[in-house]
Amino acid sequence: MGVMNRFMNFLGLQEEEEIVEREKLQEQEEVEFEAPSFEARRNQKINNVVSIHSQKNVKVILYEPRSYDEAQEIADHLRSHRSVVVNLQRVRNDQAMRIIDFLSGTIYALSGSISKIGGNIFLCTPDTVEIQGSITEILTEDQEYNNRMR
Repeated sequence: MGVMNRFMNFLGLQEEEEIVEREKLQEQEEVEFEAPSFEARRNQKINNVVSIHSQKNVKVILYEPRSYDEAQEIADHLRSHRSVVVNLQRVRNDQAMRIIDFLSGTIYALSGSISKIGGNIFLCTPDTVEIQGSITEILTEDQEYNNRMR
């Protein structure tokens, strides 16, 4: 802006005193916007530290429902960010399908995941837990092996 002020002063559109005052204001603004000190940056970094021990009470719930009515209790555990292993071997197949449908909707709403880990056993996890790998492939390989041996 200094060149522009000098040009305006040369044309007589601006007095030299105004130019000096504007330049002083610009210098003060530049001083106010200096980079934060080392101490300020260090304090800011300290505030960004997250404890790795923030979730000390991580629980995995084992659940063996006997009717569809118990599906809501499983969903409540998922809403509380707990993983649930659901064993559906003690319910009829139609009831098991209804429970899985209900839990699938709950898990979708919570951005979680569901995995089959056995014959009628499922692992339901909230979004804070990641599942890696697949057991179902091993089960199908074992079944194929058993069928060949017969």
